[in-house]
Amino acid sequence: MESKHRVGLIKYEKPYDSVVRAVEAAGGFGSVGPHTRVFVKPNVVCWTSETPFPKWGVITTTRVVEDVVRCLKEAGVQRLLLGEGLVNLNPKDTGLAERAFRALGYETLAKRYGVHLVDVFQRPFRKVPITDGVELDFNVDALDSDLIVNLPVLKTHAQTVVSLGIKNVKGLIDLASRKRCHSLDTHWNLHRMVAALPKALPPTFTLIDGIYSNERGPVFDGTAHRMNVLVASQNVLSADLLGAALLGYSAKEVPHLAWAAHDAGRSGDLSDVLIEGASLEALRRPHAYTFDYNDQGTLPMGMAAMGIQGVRYRKYDDTLCTYCSFMNGLILTAVARAWHGTPSDDVEVLTGKAMSPTPGMKHTILLGRCMTRLHRDNGAIRHPIAVAGCPPKPAEVARAFHEAGIPVDLSFLESAALYPGRFMKKYAGRPEFDESFYQAD
Repeated sequence: MESKHRVGLIKYEKPYDSVVRAVEAAGGFGSVGPHTRVFVKPNVVCWTSETPFPKWGVITTTRVVEDVVRCLKEAGVQRLLLGEGLVNLNPKDTGLAERAFRALGYETLAKRYGVHLVDVFQRPFRKVPITDGVELDFNVDALDSDLIVNLPVLKTHAQTVVSLGIKNVKGLIDLASRKRCHSLDTHWNLHRMVAALPKALPPTFTLIDGIYSNERGPVFDGTAHRMNVLVASQNVLSADLLGAALLGYSAKEVPHLAWAAHDAGRSGDLSDVLIEGASLEALRRPHAYTFDYNDQGTLPMGMAAMGIQGVRYRKYDDTLCTYCSFMNGLILTAVARAWHGTPSDDVEVLTGKAMSPTPGMKHTILLGRCMTRLHRDNGAIRHPIAVAGCPPKPAEVARAFHEAGIPVDLSFLESAALYPGRFMKKYAGRPEFDESFYQAD
């Protein structure tokens, strides 16, 4: 009889004890000891020091990070690295990770447990094949470790349906590799690339932090829920299959999980997974993953409900990379704020790498370097307005929309660091959303 992949599913009830139970239910970390070099990879997808913002369901709780580090130390591990490569809209800001690590209490953990902190983008990368003909650049500290302990958050994702253990290791690759994952290639597209990421890495133990989950993630504009669940496994695909099931999805509904299962010679269902601990059905809570647009896919439902007319801002596709994606929500909000009841003059906004212009539009904004390169000289566009940059600068975005007759507020676009704070009001007066989970004791 074929052996099953063991996955711990634990109801989170008590600091440290619940993490210990999850690790034990998964069969432990494997053979580790004083000479084992372990790289701990939380999910710190973004950061701002300018304003409080919703971390719940966005960032791995410091509570889980510390409890896992403590478990590793008690297993005898002495050589511990804790690292992440944050999304940074300003590459010149080399202190972003340091500020995030300090605010999350990682510096306290470093002193308390002897952990070495790693800003992935301040360290070397090494080119590694993830399959024939495809190479990506991975952080050398992770590659040279004996074990990676992967600590994703339980969340859905607007492009990849879920963002769990496999997706979390995308934070170990360099900027060019991240952009390459959002490829136009019909085979090596985002989902196929993400599925192949773990192939380059050392053995990986995955513990999904589901104290909080994120619906329509992966960042602060989603909706956090208090889930109180932990998923752990020595096999990242198995952990992700169970995590996806908790969120209401099977592998066939999550393209990168379907590819990962195919590559591993597995069915992709839970028939070869042995769940230790709690009941999946008791803890399952379906989460939506995509933001709703109108039937034509030309405006988010919220903007369509405002009665906005004369603008086509099509729904993002899989080629929109992380950096333009972060700007996208801010720009949409700026466009909505600029609406005062007067229809715009047939304006279309194109994003990503694949969109084609709609015939007959009077003004076409080419948002970002990829769109600018693709369509700047397209004779079918009556009035192309190029916004180069990767991602585009706020002043250039404002200039383009003003040229198209949409008076977006430059000062709002320049306040990107404050934008995440707008979403805090959803959680005001709700004690289950506890900031102390992101502080070291």
